[in-house]
Amino acid sequence: MTKKFINKSKTTTMKDINTIKINFKGGIIPHNELYNILVAAGKFNVRYVRFGLRQQLLFDVEIEELENLMAELDMLGISYELNKDEYPNIVSSFPAEDIFIINTWLNENVYKQIFESFAYTPRLKINISDVNQSFTPLFTGNINWVASPTEPHFWHLFIRFPKTNIVYEWKDIVHTKDLPGMSSSIEYTILHNKEKFYDNDEASGDQLYEMTGMETYNIKPADAPLALPPFKLPYYEGLNRYQDKYWLGIYRRDELFSIKFLKEVCKLCLQTEIGQLCSTPWKTIIIKGIMEKNRKEWNYLLDKYQVNVRHAANELNFQVEDNSLQALKLKQHLVKYLNDDDTRTFGVCIGIKTRRKSELFSSILVRRRPLIRIGKLGLFYLYDILCAKDYNPNERTDFVFSSDNPKFVLAEQLRRAVLSFYTQQENKDLAQDDAIGEIEFSAASNSF
Repeated sequence: MTKKFINKSKTTTMKDINTIKINFKGGIIPHNELYNILVAAGKFNVRYVRFGLRQQLLFDVEIEELENLMAELDMLGISYELNKDEYPNIVSSFPAEDIFIINTWLNENVYKQIFESFAYTPRLKINISDVNQSFTPLFTGNINWVASPTEPHFWHLFIRFPKTNIVYEWKDIVHTKDLPGMSSSIEYTILHNKEKFYDNDEASGDQLYEMTGMETYNIKPADAPLALPPFKLPYYEGLNRYQDKYWLGIYRRDELFSIKFLKEVCKLCLQTEIGQLCSTPWKTIIIKGIMEKNRKEWNYLLDKYQVNVRHAANELNFQVEDNSLQALKLKQHLVKYLNDDDTRTFGVCIGIKTRRKSELFSSILVRRRPLIRIGKLGLFYLYDILCAKDYNPNERTDFVFSSDNPKFVLAEQLRRAVLSFYTQQENKDLAQDDAIGEIEFSAASNSF
């Protein structure tokens, strides 16, 4: 039997579907470029597009239309990949800049300066992040740059070796202008020494450090390991005020954005002098810089296309693999249970993993695995629930909460894992209060 792929436009077979991926560095999408892509895709029976975990644009095209659509994209000068991800998009915290991140030296101009300086197309995953946020992941890349909170224009570097969970913190901090060059040098070293650094659970960060030439770069020793921020996912939907403007966040439950709707979004950006949209690692879009005088026009556009922008927080807290109908269905199953139980999930990020070696940003990870595997075919799936250290999705897995769960008990086990997060938070807060109380008591005693 041929596997079915469900799309709002029609039901067809997987063998007839091809996925086109278009990268926008850091999730910055010029509205005019997006509009041209949407027009081209719409000519060839594409009705919906989606955004991926690495802030890239994805859409599916039927085999009969593929050649003509590719020719159209080539004519527009659009770089794309077909059914591949050999050149992963650069992820950045730019969508959060100015709305979830304030009082930092890392501004829009610095982000764009970095992206424009990349003279090569990376084959390893690169993340470029402000440390003063938890909206976008810090370490889901292989080469992870995190802005120094104390040294303007200097960056901490974390290497997560490809296909491993090994994270190595670099000994030096690096100047902004050298991020592209040093990323290229590290990538070259890793890819030309795969036996040492690729899919090797004994990969050595110190060895990579010694093999990477840094003589020409502006670097200086890091004073101390970087302190990671606590995780707090902001509510990223709706039309919200910041400073004297508004930002609009749009999430779609099925991950699908209609081309008709997005084309009107692009037109309204042009009319209201907004230069770009942002795609986020939550598979959503954010439009920043909306003026008070234009707020009604944006609300009208949402009304016209019946775009709901007030989903429950326990639905927005999920991270799901790209191009995985099974993972999306499992998310919907779990969200329904959490909603019916009215479970609070504030502060928790839940990931769903159905493929080996896939990387997700999560406090609590639901991992599907087959009980029986025949080649690439899996049969009779069971589910494990794993928790990150301190439930911080930027940390590594700390413990297995529950394993070998059949699907019919999975949602309840997930609910209990979420409750364990709140218990841990409560115990942590009590311990801090006790410590503060002891200090105050000691100080009071010494005053007599």
